[in-house]
Amino acid sequence: MPWRTILRPALACLLISFLLCTVVWPAIAKTKAKEPAPRFNATTTRGEKFNNDSVKGKVVLLEFWTTWCGYCLQEAGFVDRINDAYTNKGLVILAINVGESKKTVKKYLEQHPRSTRIVLTDDTNLAAMFAAKVYPIYVVIDRDGNVAGEQRGAAGESALRDLLASGGLDNGDDKDDDDK
Repeated sequence: MPWRTILRPALACLLISFLLCTVVWPAIAKTKAKEPAPRFNATTTRGEKFNNDSVKGKVVLLEFWTTWCGYCLQEAGFVDRINDAYTNKGLVILAINVGESKKTVKKYLEQHPRSTRIVLTDDTNLAAMFAAKVYPIYVVIDRDGNVAGEQRGAAGESALRDLLASGGLDNGDDKDDDDK
């Protein structure tokens, strides 16, 4: 009998906690105000320089990747397709290699060429700012310079396009490119 009096309130609390986590928390998380992107500097392997001021008015996708990440290799193709399709529509993609030498990245890119702008860890402060420790990581900065969304881990092209839409990039702008 005493166990019943203890278990009922405990189960009720557990059920209420579960409901709050599954129903209320996602609604609160979605209404979270956008935060300004941290101040950054990045130089691509081609010498192009980017910072918060130079990308103002554009949607920026930061892709954190490594040469040993199989998911990064799988997703590189559609990241490059998105880059090619949206470059003239105000998208800047910076593919930031994390923690590897210039020699390693150069050799990798000879075997797996990319059309996106490549940035090495030594040429930016972004990897530390976004605690890049799992790969790939995608961060979208909207046209106003705010972090609009983040995705940790591979989720496919559709999820990435949805993430870009959260930054103000129209998901339907390149319908013709999808057929290629």
